[in-house]
Amino acid sequence: MRLDFADERVLAVVAHPDDAELLCAGTLARAREDGAAIGVAVLCRGDKGQPPQPVPRLAAVRRGEMAAAARLLSAELFWGRIPDGTLADDRPARLRLTDIYRRFRPTLVLAHAPEDYHPDHRAASAVAEAASWFCASRGHKTRSPALSASPSLWWMDTLTMSGFEPGFYVDVSGFMAIKERMLACHRSQAARGAASDFSPVLELLRRQASTRGMQAGVAAAEAFRAQHAFKRTRAW
Repeated sequence: MRLDFADERVLAVVAHPDDAELLCAGTLARAREDGAAIGVAVLCRGDKGQPPQPVPRLAAVRRGEMAAAARLLSAELFWGRIPDGTLADDRPARLRLTDIYRRFRPTLVLAHAPEDYHPDHRAASAVAEAASWFCASRGHKTRSPALSASPSLWWMDTLTMSGFEPGFYVDVSGFMAIKERMLACHRSQAARGAASDFSPVLELLRRQASTRGMQAGVAAAEAFRAQHAFKRTRAW
């Protein structure tokens, strides 16, 4: 089976700048090559993950890094602007993401898995799932009109693959270079690699892609699991 993303509109919903690079940038690049419209919604500011040598105005720096990465992918970029560590599945976050969905009009959403290790990731997962339903409900008012149908939803792999059971794999062997170029834009995160409470992100990216690739019989892959929910499941 080969997935074809032609005519799709694919939106990655992530908690922090650099999450998309680590977990789904290869799939986004492959979808773009197929002719899909690509977007990334970053819900948090990225203002708390300081490297050993603190970066002044970290949130602004990370916005710039994320914008540079998105340009490499020709992706439309959306911001939730919620402080790190405070993201919750609440009404303001749902409305904010619902309006982003209505502005971008995705047919497919890629989101953090519910079992992810990071509290912000788990909250982003819940908000992404809720908004995927409410974006097609006319009773939920935002500045933009309701969608005619809810997008499909795929849960993304977890960082280091811990606790995630893949449902399928996307071959990204031909897109590792752009994944790495996008990740290289996030210099403030790369600077955290030497800290005892963090890991070298480029090494994590390469190991994860090659491990999932080995499981799938290709050089590099990204793992996903489809959400099988009423009105959000469709055939490919």
